[in-house]
Amino acid sequence: MMDCRRASMEDLDPLSILFDQYRVFYDQPSNIDVARYFLKERLQQQEAVIFVAQIKDQLVGFTQCYPSFSSVRLCRMWLLNDLYVKKSYRGRGIGKNLIEKAKQLALETNAGGLYLETEKTNDIGNQLYPTTGFVKNESSNFYEWVSEK
Repeated sequence: MMDCRRASMEDLDPLSILFDQYRVFYDQPSNIDVARYFLKERLQQQEAVIFVAQIKDQLVGFTQCYPSFSSVRLCRMWLLNDLYVKKSYRGRGIGKNLIEKAKQLALETNAGGLYLETEKTNDIGNQLYPTTGFVKNESSNFYEWVSEK
């Protein structure tokens, strides 16, 4: 039986391992200590809402949402920034359940909705998101500026 719930500081260590796996999926070098620090900061500063999926005593997936606002729509929005399910647990509806938790967050906070971005090569995500009600926005261009740190 799976439990989807809001993450707490007690989840930090196992969540950090999942978060590190997620980053490796996106071709980043593994570094659990940095992943832990990043998540700890988000949770302590209340800069993100993280939901975890747990089966028995093991975390098997998570989603992380960041608050945002739409000036045009004059409302709060949520950026569903991260979604990850351990490979051995995929295909069981865990990702969909985590997305439903994010949708509930949007409704509970009177937000205008959720938005997300994923790589074109993310076949799993690009198949999943339309099945959960997300619609690809073909009328917008996505730009980014990256600072040189």
